[in-house]
Amino acid sequence: MSAITWEVFASRGFETAWPELGPGVLRARGRAVGTDPEPYWISYELDTADGFVTSTLRVTAETADGVRTLDLRHDGKGRWTANGDPLPDLDGALDCDLGLCPLTNTMPVLRHGLHREPGERAFLMAWVSVPDLAVRPSRQIYTHLRPGRVRFSSGDFRSDLEFDGEGFVVDYPQLATRLTAR
Repeated sequence: MSAITWEVFASRGFETAWPELGPGVLRARGRAVGTDPEPYWISYELDTADGFVTSTLRVTAETADGVRTLDLRHDGKGRWTANGDPLPDLDGALDCDLGLCPLTNTMPVLRHGLHREPGERAFLMAWVSVPDLAVRPSRQIYTHLRPGRVRFSSGDFRSDLEFDGEGFVVDYPQLATRLTAR
């Protein structure tokens, strides 16, 4: 298993992920350290089901205030829970989006081949803020611009992301840039 490391400008930190791609599935574990909005350590494990649909995201965050954990689960039928509590605002969402984490942009892009082929897709995401691990709905749009280039937009924010051939972020202006190849 090979690793990908990003410098994460938005958190003034770094992230390393160890992804494993299979036919229609992604598994990964990762670690991140940041100093903005406060010093923190993050550890996560991500598992997807067929079609790169999130099945679980387990996250541990450590700050000066202590340790928080999140067990985010998708039941495969469009319903989500966080630490066992239902999240009805996320009904129909297929993906998680861990804040300040370039890895979680991979699932919707791979599912629809947006890093390779024309298209635009709107998504409802289970967005997890860092480091507090609060889960909120987030409407996002991914638009193919050219091979390897996809525009991400959510609300008033937009950024043109560069992806490699496998669908992993190489450059995410305003958020992160990759330091190591897979």
